[in-house]
Amino acid sequence: MNNLPDFPWDRLEPYKARALAHPGGIVDLSVGTPVDPVPAVVQEALVAAADSPGYPLTHGTPALREAAAGWLARRHGVTVDPAAVLPLIGSKEFVAWLPTYLRSAHVVLPELAYPTYDVGARLAGARASATDGLLALGPERVDLVWVNSPSNPTGRVLPAEHLRKVVAWARERGAVVASDECYLELGWEEQPISVLHPDVCDGSHEGLLAVHSLSKRSNLAGYRAGFVTGDPVLVKRLLEIRKHAGMLMPAPVQAAMTAALADDAHADEQRERYAARRAILRPALEKAGWRVDHSTAGLYLWASNGEDCWQQVGQLADLGILAAPGDFYGVAGRSHIRIAVTATDERISAAVSRLQ
Repeated sequence: MNNLPDFPWDRLEPYKARALAHPGGIVDLSVGTPVDPVPAVVQEALVAAADSPGYPLTHGTPALREAAAGWLARRHGVTVDPAAVLPLIGSKEFVAWLPTYLRSAHVVLPELAYPTYDVGARLAGARASATDGLLALGPERVDLVWVNSPSNPTGRVLPAEHLRKVVAWARERGAVVASDECYLELGWEEQPISVLHPDVCDGSHEGLLAVHSLSKRSNLAGYRAGFVTGDPVLVKRLLEIRKHAGMLMPAPVQAAMTAALADDAHADEQRERYAARRAILRPALEKAGWRVDHSTAGLYLWASNGEDCWQQVGQLADLGILAAPGDFYGVAGRSHIRIAVTATDERISAAVSRLQ
């Protein structure tokens, strides 16, 4: 495993120290960590299930799987069999291990992408190709194609027609398409669509997986709560592997996740919080000389003032604001920075004041 890269955020430590030295304290916008309270309905479900002495089910409770299927149908127009829902101990572990589960030799990921897609390929000993143009790969064998809409880091939304072409291309080659849809409920100027939606896949989920997380929707990053669904044959295969590997979501977390997926009110309230923060932070950045690209959905502003990303990180660090350099997500990001809108109202307001 000596081919793994250094953990990107370790390189931010000197800039974090500069930001911490600001008289008003740091405004950390470098990581999309939820800061708002876990919804009461979720906390209550967790407490009620606290007396859980036995082993939980790898497949999750029927109630959990039905809640996930119900949420997809209610909010996203996607119909899945609850039996094809598989809980995850947070989505990141699954992203990292999916190429290994599938014994992939060649993994395709977006040009600008969440670093764990590449890490997953490395863990599997697979070749990784970072490209937004699948046709450029020609007749090469591909086993797994990652798509991510809305994108982390850019906030770009892939339209249904684009996703249809990806699905058709992959099916012609027998490749699996894995769609990271962790920000699906956070469309702003554009509304994202799932790879499992009939407009994308013609009603067939063959060869398709959609990965979901409750970290952002429900402030459950600390609970490690996510799920994957899609092709029933693939999900059954993944379930068998995860049974052997002991990938068990704790029973109280399963109960909390069930409550979260069944309740839309808290998610709508959280969405409004993010919308309000975004509405004041974006114009402040633009007035301070940054251009915001894409960023039509998700929890990040993909910004540039034309300089090298690390110079931009340094400029903001001197104001006590910590951002993530774009090259964390690929060489194509070296002139951009990623700015999260997940800080508290008070910290977002502090950033706006400093930018002015």
